[in-house]
Amino acid sequence: MNKVILVGNLTKDPELATTNSGVSVCRFVLAVGRRYQNAEGERETDFINIVVWRGQAENCHKYLKKGSKCGVVGTLQTRSYDAQDGSKRYITEVIADEVEFLSTRNNESGAEYQAPQNKKADVAELEPIDDDSLPF
Repeated sequence: MNKVILVGNLTKDPELATTNSGVSVCRFVLAVGRRYQNAEGERETDFINIVVWRGQAENCHKYLKKGSKCGVVGTLQTRSYDAQDGSKRYITEVIADEVEFLSTRNNESGAEYQAPQNKKADVAELEPIDDDSLPF
């Protein structure tokens, strides 16, 4: 089984490209914090390459930006190529099946959206509940 689930923040704006056959592909790097601290007491971060295809790629390019928090579900893929200097290079990336936008951006300013804080009701404003009307 090959399944990866990640939640993190984009390190820079996503890059959108189109293949020769017209298929959209979006690439971005997701910064994911590790669960445990290292020997110095600091939490380390991994930087994971993400690849998204087709319509989801266009949505990622349109709605995500540097710093956006998102969740990714996909598969891990490793590929290699020969560099110009003759050395073999390896690339590990996640091919995203699902991308969940966990923060939204305000279209006018580009600032992160903050949900309004619920106002706490004063005890005097609360109405009593009739126990006979409860369904349980």
